[in-house]
Amino acid sequence: MTTAKFQTCWKLLLLNEGGFVVDNGGATKFGVTSRVAYKWGYRGAMEELPEDTAMAIAEQEYWQPFGCELYPTPIAFQILDTAYNGGHPIQWLQEIVGGRQLGQDLADVIGFVNPWEVVARFNAKRLRYLASLKQPQYANGRMNRMATNLEQGALHE
Repeated sequence: MTTAKFQTCWKLLLLNEGGFVVDNGGATKFGVTSRVAYKWGYRGAMEELPEDTAMAIAEQEYWQPFGCELYPTPIAFQILDTAYNGGHPIQWLQEIVGGRQLGQDLADVIGFVNPWEVVARFNAKRLRYLASLKQPQYANGRMNRMATNLEQGALHE
């Protein structure tokens, strides 16, 4: 069941993901690689992947397993975007709030913290991670993604 929070985060995610491209992950549309799309049963040409199919894949592959619905929208979006694009979202959240486990326990702790403190600390960890990848050819795209995440996430508390 798609929630309003997921739909908001999906729209924000699309600011970072585009139409059809061929990149390191192969044929990709809306940020969904052909490998992931085929895993979820899509058999058409990636250029023709419908947005609603990509959205359903994102919800099942990246939103639900990471428990995004439990968190305030700015944090849920950071988790979704990181799960979608690569990184360690739950590890970073656990480090930020003292090692709590994924799920309601972690969400309860985050409920007592300013969400923007969590977002700032989360993105600091993410930027360090991205810098460690030593792939300068992707630096501009990654920095633009992070800027968009901060700008747009602030509008959707």
